[in-house]
Amino acid sequence: MSGCGCEVEIKNSSQKRILYWLLGINATMFFIEITIGILADSTALIADSLDMLADATVYGIGIYAVGKSLLHKANAAQISGYFQLLLGVIILIDITRRLFLGSEPISSLMIGMGFIALIANVACLIIIRNHKNDEVHMRASWIFSANDVIANMGVIIAGILVVWLDSRIPDIVIGCIVSIVVLRGAWMILKDAKQELLNNELSKDNVRSSL
Repeated sequence: MSGCGCEVEIKNSSQKRILYWLLGINATMFFIEITIGILADSTALIADSLDMLADATVYGIGIYAVGKSLLHKANAAQISGYFQLLLGVIILIDITRRLFLGSEPISSLMIGMGFIALIANVACLIIIRNHKNDEVHMRASWIFSANDVIANMGVIIAGILVVWLDSRIPDIVIGCIVSIVVLRGAWMILKDAKQELLNNELSKDNVRSSL
């Protein structure tokens, strides 16, 4: 059985099952969190919800990549990186708008939603932990989940500071930090994907030169 490729099939099946779970959790949390974020008038929650949307998109692309060549997986990771980059920019635009128009974040909703999102993302990390060193599309998924935990903790801290200081500034600051986390994640994924694409090209060149 060692030469039948069964271990690859099992691995791909495992990856796809994990990505479906991650996609379901993040898509659900996006709709819940953006609704609460709008009700709470919170930049941090809305930024975090868009981060969830970026992740859901990444996992959807990752499902497409499972079982395909390394080139397909690298291209899939690159697309997800560019999408996350776009959402990071959208978050910054929303923050700029709120700086000029003002906002009144509701701290209780921020803290409560932050804890729920944190639990969801810790669950995602547990689900994917055994695949964090797999191919590029799975490494991208690990990076997104790890970044989300950091962002969730930031939202909770922002909610506490909003009520403690009676100021909207912590919400704005954490929104900025979440955007930086999103943009950093996009940069890491794009860097990883481009390296995979470069390695693929070098491998092709070596094959051509050996012919």
